[in-house]
Amino acid sequence: MSALLAINWEPQLRGILIVIIAVTVLCGSIFLILATNMGVRLGFLVALAGLFGWMFLMGGIWWSYGKGLLGKDPSWKPVPAAGILQTPAALTEVGPLNGPVSVAAGATSTEVATAVRTALESNGWKALDSALPSYQQAGAAATVMLEENGVFKAGEAQIVQVYDKGGQRSPQLFGGKVDFLAFFHKPHYSLVEVAPLVPQRDEAGRAPAAPVIDTSRPHQYVYMIRDLGNKRVPAAIICLSSLAIFLVLCWLLHRRDRIVALNRAAKALPAGA
Repeated sequence: MSALLAINWEPQLRGILIVIIAVTVLCGSIFLILATNMGVRLGFLVALAGLFGWMFLMGGIWWSYGKGLLGKDPSWKPVPAAGILQTPAALTEVGPLNGPVSVAAGATSTEVATAVRTALESNGWKALDSALPSYQQAGAAATVMLEENGVFKAGEAQIVQVYDKGGQRSPQLFGGKVDFLAFFHKPHYSLVEVAPLVPQRDEAGRAPAAPVIDTSRPHQYVYMIRDLGNKRVPAAIICLSSLAIFLVLCWLLHRRDRIVALNRAAKALPAGA
């Protein structure tokens, strides 16, 4: 007991011990009761069938509500080999735009950004409202990506606009009113426009200066694709595998009952002298 109490500081070992003790007490006590009334082998089959039947129900609840053992949540990932685009020509080369951006010679960065916005809207990209959660999520993912790749440091750039395209679900019945069978998705893309900021000097005791966009430097774009993740996959695996094991155990119990019934219905053998 002293040795068990000594590992109280280690949460992993403590959690493992709690699970082992809980499973042993719960399943072991039920098996002990069934074994004393039905026999060891029959009691084991009944207890095991009850356990996997309960796991099937619990897995179905986790699968339906997205609870319990979960996988990866949906997130934004950079498009392979085309995550950060630093020129308007790169937008045409990797896919966001179908044609080149027409910009006059000697145009400023603001004029180039305006031309790119017009081209994006004509190619089916939808500009999101900054108050939408999808705008904030895509902007946060793009900021992290820029900082991890060393393009900008924290506070050196500002999200100007977020564009969205794709992601439609199908099939949708009755004009989209019934969509609980829409298991198929088109690729969902997001394009985040980022503008560099004028470097500001911090002074002790004074509030930070308001960010000012540097019009002498070009805007950059972060091209991302939506990774839907596998949030419900672990629960689905638990549900379906538990159902399969439960049905096999029920078949074994049914087969045993039929054998017992045949043996009882057979004529008794004559006793020897």
